[in-house]
Amino acid sequence: MHKPELISAIADHTSMTKEQASHVLTSILDEILLALSREEDVVLIGFGSFSKQHRKARMGKNPQTGQPIEIPATNTVSFKAGKKLKETVNG
Repeated sequence: MHKPELISAIADHTSMTKEQASHVLTSILDEILLALSREEDVVLIGFGSFSKQHRKARMGKNPQTGQPIEIPATNTVSFKAGKKLKETVNG
């Protein structure tokens, strides 16, 4: 499912127009991004939680040449599925 399909589904399940549903979805996603940028976890009970993780710099290998390369430190986002999501996916 892509964002336009999700917007249509939200509009179909509520009394919102597609434009209103788009605004709501965009606002939710923006708030998740802002919370993660402030290093806050986002917990949606039953669905899952998003958190910012730091990866330390490390040594790797160039797969073509085999030469060692330094992989710089980065920040990434992790997602842990909630109980209801796991149960839904696993039937």
